[in-house]
Amino acid sequence: MASTIENLHWRYATKRYDVSKKLTPEQRAIIMEALRLSPSSFGIQPWKFVHVTDSALREKLRPAAWNQPQITEASDLFVLAVRTDINESFIDRYLAAVAKDRGADPASLNDYKTMLMKAVVGRSEPERIEWATRQVYIALGMALAAAAENEIDATPMEGFDTKKFDEILGLAPLGLASCVLLAAGFRSSDDPYLQFPKSRFGKEDVFMEK
Repeated sequence: MASTIENLHWRYATKRYDVSKKLTPEQRAIIMEALRLSPSSFGIQPWKFVHVTDSALREKLRPAAWNQPQITEASDLFVLAVRTDINESFIDRYLAAVAKDRGADPASLNDYKTMLMKAVVGRSEPERIEWATRQVYIALGMALAAAAENEIDATPMEGFDTKKFDEILGLAPLGLASCVLLAAGFRSSDDPYLQFPKSRFGKEDVFMEK
């Protein structure tokens, strides 16, 4: 446990990355598996994680993110997107995967499907997207924790024009909408934020006993 807490103290939202240092395939796999294995409501995984590897595309995205350097300087950039196409077909595909993984008869999940159709598909589109967005942030937190545990620098980023990102990446026709960004790599010694101590409220301010 001590190392986990030490690594959480070590991490910070890196602003400048060392462009000469890249994630190894193993380090990249840690981030990607943390995202893939993240929990979500009903286990439904209403997301898609876009790993942007093309440098020219990242250069094109940078102005749509207020010219923040992490977009092009970080070793890796992930665009965490919500699914806007959560319908009966998606539910059927999800349940088919569950049945296969558990070696179960798909018919045994019929009642669960009925519940999902009401609880998820039955919402209005804005409600579904808002709900899916909350699930994406769970995945973001999991990836940040996994990165810290492995001393990989990572930056969660909301400062970008989602519509422009969606347009540049062609997400809307795929039933996706960008939500939040995750840059990952290794901090630069020139990052001015490196010198700042971590600032958090004390336990007495963030916990309440009842």
